[in-house]
Amino acid sequence: QASEEIFQHLQNIVDFSRSVMKEFVGENYVHCGEVVRLPLDFVKQLCLKIQSERPESRCDKDLDTLSGYALCLPNLARLQTYHFVEHRPILCVEIKPKCGFIPFSSDVTHEVKHKVCRYCMHQHLKVATGKWKQISRYCPLDLYSGNKQRMHFALKSLLQEAQNNLKIFKNGELIYGCKDARSPVADWSELAHHLKPFFFPSNGLAGGPHCTRAVIRELVRVITRVLLSGSDKGRAGTLRLGPGPRGPRVCEASPFGRSLRRQGKSAPECSGLPKGCLLYKTLQVQMLDLLDIEGLYPLYRRVERYLEEFPEERKTLQIDGPYDEAFYQKLLDLSTEDDGTVAFALTKVQQYRVAMTAKDCSVMIALSPCLQDASSDQRPVVASSRSRFAFSVSVLDLDLKPYESIPHQYKLDGKIVNYYSKTVHAKDTAVMSARFKESEDCTLVLHKV
Repeated sequence: QASEEIFQHLQNIVDFSRSVMKEFVGENYVHCGEVVRLPLDFVKQLCLKIQSERPESRCDKDLDTLSGYALCLPNLARLQTYHFVEHRPILCVEIKPKCGFIPFSSDVTHEVKHKVCRYCMHQHLKVATGKWKQISRYCPLDLYSGNKQRMHFALKSLLQEAQNNLKIFKNGELIYGCKDARSPVADWSELAHHLKPFFFPSNGLAGGPHCTRAVIRELVRVITRVLLSGSDKGRAGTLRLGPGPRGPRVCEASPFGRSLRRQGKSAPECSGLPKGCLLYKTLQVQMLDLLDIEGLYPLYRRVERYLEEFPEERKTLQIDGPYDEAFYQKLLDLSTEDDGTVAFALTKVQQYRVAMTAKDCSVMIALSPCLQDASSDQRPVVASSRSRFAFSVSVLDLDLKPYESIPHQYKLDGKIVNYYSKTVHAKDTAVMSARFKESEDCTLVLHKV
């Protein structure tokens, strides 16, 4: 029975990728994979072989060595468009962009959630609980802005404090995934050493800090160009939630915005993401979280009460699948007017699960240098100052978030917001009020320039 359940769980992942995410995100970005049967001896040997390579945080999670079933996916650290270039050097950047918008729902009860994004707030709780040693300067809203200056800042911030949101592979081997204890400067010089042949193939660049900065700058520019490209020639995403986020376009906690405010400048306009690019499509799916967890949780409770009374209806409601065309079609209902029915509540719950999946997915960018005499054919190609790269973009980690995780998400949201409000936001407010007391007399001194 357990073996059959695992097979069905894996098949659900394949079906969800094919019927839902491929439709929303696009044909070329999503690789559905297939469920395969493996000899148990092979599985056990594989588990032993990879144990030492697993991150510390994952070592306490058991691998399935008993069912004999696995999900077979392509190696996304390789180019996915043209297999004949496999022998060339390949660079792959994996990014977890996280949630790219600030909640716009009227169900939000904490005002700070309308100003500061979830990622930036969560950083403070993670540092306080010891998960990370320092707060990342990365803010997802900068990456999703479509503004190159903000995107460059976001990517450099990820490179400085990668946490588990950025990894770089060279020929399939991990060469960069910043550990908190290591010096980012040392990491960058080592990374630049690996990347220099890709971006400066003629070796006309000396070593040292200048070289490191130049190489990192090239990497950031190339990733930005790829992220803004619409390389999917398949069916475009079908979701239409409007031109972009309805809430603020800049997160108040973003160091990029803060530094501009200190200089007396306003944030650059959101250039907006091109509709064909993966970030735009991912953001549209994330925005299926129409009510925020605060508005969603009472609807989850409504579904729960119904299931307690009619447990046999769980299958009819498609909570555990099948994730087919009928499931997909229901996700397209973007109404937010609650008619009090279980059907409405269920649709919003399923949309929330899909949105959470998009908020936690990873983007894989594979780059391979073009040969000097190679004609471009129809390959997507991106240029740096001294090189040209064939590239492919893929999205992974697309298994639908479990229905059962919703109460946990509700509690976590409360913890994140309460911690941020009591510590950071309260401190910021106190500093501002100390600076500008209404009753206090001020003297303005003008200096001749």
